[in-house]
Amino acid sequence: MKNRGITPTAKERVMREDDFIVSKTDLKGRITYGNEIFIEFSGYTEQELLGSQHNIIRHPDMPRSAFKLAWDTIQAGREFFAYVKNMSKDGGFYWVFTHITPDFGQQGEIVGYYSVRRCPRRDALAGIEPVYRRMLEAERAAGARNAIEAGTKVLLEVLQTSGMTYEQLVFAL
Repeated sequence: MKNRGITPTAKERVMREDDFIVSKTDLKGRITYGNEIFIEFSGYTEQELLGSQHNIIRHPDMPRSAFKLAWDTIQAGREFFAYVKNMSKDGGFYWVFTHITPDFGQQGEIVGYYSVRRCPRRDALAGIEPVYRRMLEAERAAGARNAIEAGTKVLLEVLQTSGMTYEQLVFAL
């Protein structure tokens, strides 16, 4: 992850209601396109973004297990919805409601991924933040080797208690 040298700050950038952040990646998660709003909120130039791993904007408050779930879902050819906290180049952050979809080639094979993000509802963030915090705490306690498994276990417990799938939880918030 390229942003390891960036220190997170409490400076929040709030998306405008009519904003849509759009990006496209190849199969490995390298950015091949980012619209002007993506460039604006990320704080990076287009040249810095293109060819970089999409996790260049990953905020350390996001559990790794959430991204594992995202990758497993889209690599299986399904769409994925989530609330995500991203980090700008200056260390600030911005929350998004994301919709990631596979991009299919002419033979039906996955050739990349599209992500469209919009302004999240504040009440939904209040619902997902404690879940992510618990997942992240479990990941840190488990150590790097077992982090994803530990975070996933917490998420599965939350889903079992709620009687919902992850997607249902996201839309219920």
